[in-house]
Amino acid sequence: MTLAPLPYRVVDRREETRDTVTFTLAPSDEPLAPFAAGQFAMVYAFGVGEIPVSVSRILDSGRLVHTVRAVGAVSRALCGLGPGAQVGVRGPFGTGWDTTAARRRDVLVVAGGIGLAPLRPLIDTVLAEPEAYGRLNVCVGARSPGDLLYPDEIPSWRSPFAEITVDRPTADWTGRVGIVTGLIGEARFTPSDTTAFVCGPEVMIRATARALVHQGVDAARIQVSLERNMRCATGHCGHCQLGPLLLCRDGPVVGYDRAESLLTVREL
Repeated sequence: MTLAPLPYRVVDRREETRDTVTFTLAPSDEPLAPFAAGQFAMVYAFGVGEIPVSVSRILDSGRLVHTVRAVGAVSRALCGLGPGAQVGVRGPFGTGWDTTAARRRDVLVVAGGIGLAPLRPLIDTVLAEPEAYGRLNVCVGARSPGDLLYPDEIPSWRSPFAEITVDRPTADWTGRVGIVTGLIGEARFTPSDTTAFVCGPEVMIRATARALVHQGVDAARIQVSLERNMRCATGHCGHCQLGPLLLCRDGPVVGYDRAESLLTVREL
């Protein structure tokens, strides 16, 4: 990992929703070490600050893809950057999705909101080597149709199952309405032979993981991605502590068997 930020420039920018942007970064000089799906970088907006951002796609040539929602000063600054703008990036940090544990098993991906972003490289991995995995199931929840990420890509995930549900439908929405856990019962997987990957708001992670355990998925085979106020990314400042875990170092991806009791402590 690199602790000092390296210079990167924005080479592509795509508006996903009214408040969410996906941008591609290219190294201005030496690139960072390769990232694994599920890991994150600390991205620095000059003169504003830095935030942790998971990679939302893994490319060659040292390029990084991040999807950022504008919810604070740094994320708003990043979302406002256009091609040619410079940022600082350090990393890679944290644990990634353990795709080895999913080989020869059914794969269930459950995403809520912007939680789909760190799961997209995992989906890419499974789709690139379908013979190494069982059935791929993708369940996506969003606040509204306008908040859905990557709508053009989801049709290519539909074998054998990919479904979307929204909390607040618009007048022209013809799809599912409700919480994302309502899709799990329709997915095509064998609970005793499944590895699940879950990312989204903590309340959604808790509900999803409990539903999967109730259906017979082993808690140790449910991987969840957690984030609690990461600042240093090295486990020294303690702001991201969750019980015995320092999530920037021991996470963000952890097994639900390790996180189940900890997730009863709500984030402040």
